[in-house]
Amino acid sequence: MKPVVSAMKAWSCTVMSVFAIIILTVLGVLFRSGHEELVGGIDDPADGKAVSKTVFSAVFVYIAFFVFCGLQGLLHIRENRRGAISL
Repeated sequence: MKPVVSAMKAWSCTVMSVFAIIILTVLGVLFRSGHEELVGGIDDPADGKAVSKTVFSAVFVYIAFFVFCGLQGLLHIRENRRGAISL
């Protein structure tokens, strides 16, 4: 199986996805717990649990990106071990 994206794009996407998963998970947990800084003001959302569901759905999208891009990176490693020339 051949990689779809370049090695640099695959590894960049993988690293950014890890950071996005960590940051969005922390935000989702804070919204779910009703942290005062996030749901305590006048302009802030009243229903933190609904917001956390949306944030966690974005986390699942980034998990899919992480899996896809990580597999693409691993395909590049496997292809380089076979002696293929990359242009």
